Amino acid sequence: YSPCYRVPNIPVTIINDMGVKWTPTNADHKYEGEMVSLKFALANSINFISAFIMKQFGPKAVIEMARKVGITSDIDPFPSICLGTPSISVYEMVGANSTFVNKGVWVEPIYITRIEDKNGVVQQEFSPNTNEAMNEETAYTMINLMQGVVEHGTGTRLRFRYHFDNQIAGKTGTTQNQSDGWFMGLTPNLVSGVWVGCEDRSAHFRSTQLGQGASVALPIWALYMRKVYADASLGYTKAPFDPPPPGLKVELNCGKYNKEHD
Repeated sequence: YSPCYRVPNIPVTIINDMGVKWTPTNADHKYEGEMVSLKFALANSINFISAFIMKQFGPKAVIEMARKVGITSDIDPFPSICLGTPSISVYEMVGANSTFVNKGVWVEPIYITRIEDKNGVVQQEFSPNTNEAMNEETAYTMINLMQGVVEHGTGTRLRFRYHFDNQIAGKTGTTQNQSDGWFMGLTPNLVSGVWVGCEDRSAHFRSTQLGQGASVALPIWALYMRKVYADASLGYTKAPFDPPPPGLKVELNCGKYNKEHD
């Protein structure tokens, strides 16, 4: 599917092998009944479209992909995982999202890269495990999808409030009852994640406006990245994402895509 592929924003019912039906709802009723692109749906966290994608491929395919990008936490094979129901650590989420920037190769996040003695002589070096999880085109397509979050979705305050003008891909996340708020931020040479919550899941924010990832996690990422860019010694630049080789099979220009498919 192209990020421009349009789907009706209507309820989707999934029936499992036992005949049990599951029909998720959206957080609000915006854009319901309209045709929306996958990029727009991801940018605005529309659950109906997540359920549509899950219905096409099933939970096992999603779990298989999660394993390829380094997620080892328990994931039950239920359709609801498309809405983020599994408990995944920040460590795993950052590693998984770095796959998209690393052109489809998962690189295990490691804390120690080498050990030196007091004279600077290297005693031991450590190399991370890697796995080719997807092709470069798929990885770049995902970056394109997640850029929509920052350009016209739930992460737009990175532009109008924090005034970042470089290319950023990202995803906000908010769990049931506003118990957790997430933001994953991807730049070409640094992927970072923020989780706000409590180990006691009964503790939560009183409203979605207060507890959503865009309100509680994104601002932390923004202030942190301001300091990263302000420190030139770290070597992080505001360069754009590297495009894949010419000849993409998936159309990313939605204006062109719509003309061809209308």
